[in-house]
Amino acid sequence: MSKRHSAKYKIDRRMGENIWGRPKSPVNQRSYGPGQHGQRRKSKVSDFGLQLRAKQKLKGYYGNLTEKQFARTYDEAARRKGNTSENLIALLESRLDAVVYRAKFVPTVFAARQFVNHGHVLVNGKRVNIASYRVKAGDVVSVRERSRNMALVLEAVASSERETPDYLTVDAKHLSATFVRAPELSEVPYPVKMEPNLVVEFYAS
Repeated sequence: MSKRHSAKYKIDRRMGENIWGRPKSPVNQRSYGPGQHGQRRKSKVSDFGLQLRAKQKLKGYYGNLTEKQFARTYDEAARRKGNTSENLIALLESRLDAVVYRAKFVPTVFAARQFVNHGHVLVNGKRVNIASYRVKAGDVVSVRERSRNMALVLEAVASSERETPDYLTVDAKHLSATFVRAPELSEVPYPVKMEPNLVVEFYAS
């Protein structure tokens, strides 16, 4: 198993949830945590523990985000007007790698980051290779023509595992997607319950 897959599955097992909704997740067979102590009886989790878990789950969902990147995203969400938890979700879903994943150009969030970094993605016709690039309403994200026949892309497009959300308009034939608007939490197709309100409490405490 690759190091990337190993890390991904470890997050699933630590959380005890299949956070990406993937059929191969080890949680589908074993719901306890990784390691020799994974099956110990769970003690009552403190408020801080619940907040930390919510933060780790949301951060882990978006792939290889560092703690620094995630904290910076939270700071921006807190500075914006309105509900901080909704702002946080909107900012995370506006990342270029998240849009590439939601548009079903690649099969996983991890693959989306790599796909962007390797220069396979265009935004409004210009190549962008920064996964954290902030996509704005009306931006068109597409796969470079020479990258459209990659096995990774063909697999993702053919998969019926995920639906594309309403805040994207996807042209599957030309492998392009228009980012209509930043979504609200209720619109994001998370396979498990995310609790950004607890993430806000974590950083605010």
